[in-house]
Amino acid sequence: MQTNQAMHLVRVGIGITFLWIGVLIFRDPETWGGLLQPWAVTLLPLSLPTAMIGTAVLDVLIGLFLLVDIFTWIAALVASIHLVLVLTLVGIDATTVRDIGLLAATLALVWANKPHRPKTS
Repeated sequence: MQTNQAMHLVRVGIGITFLWIGVLIFRDPETWGGLLQPWAVTLLPLSLPTAMIGTAVLDVLIGLFLLVDIFTWIAALVASIHLVLVLTLVGIDATTVRDIGLLAATLALVWANKPHRPKTS
């Protein structure tokens, strides 16, 4: 499989994952917010449900941008930063350990879609 085809599969798979998780958070923000470490909740400048709705919006936007292949580099970069925050604020457990693989995939998308600088002579 060529690199472009492989990156297409990664982009679509990650896009679906982010879109789906955003919808799940919209449906039950309190439960998803309950996964945060207690110390992390105390740092929030908003109520926990409001912060989780914001997270859902971010996840849906990342998913949509990746699925339609626009702003892919930025979407993958934001997704990578978001996943690092999830691993930090929730912790690594039996559920979030999968986020390490998602982080690796988003970093691969960042690398594959990085902007190219024009060569100067």
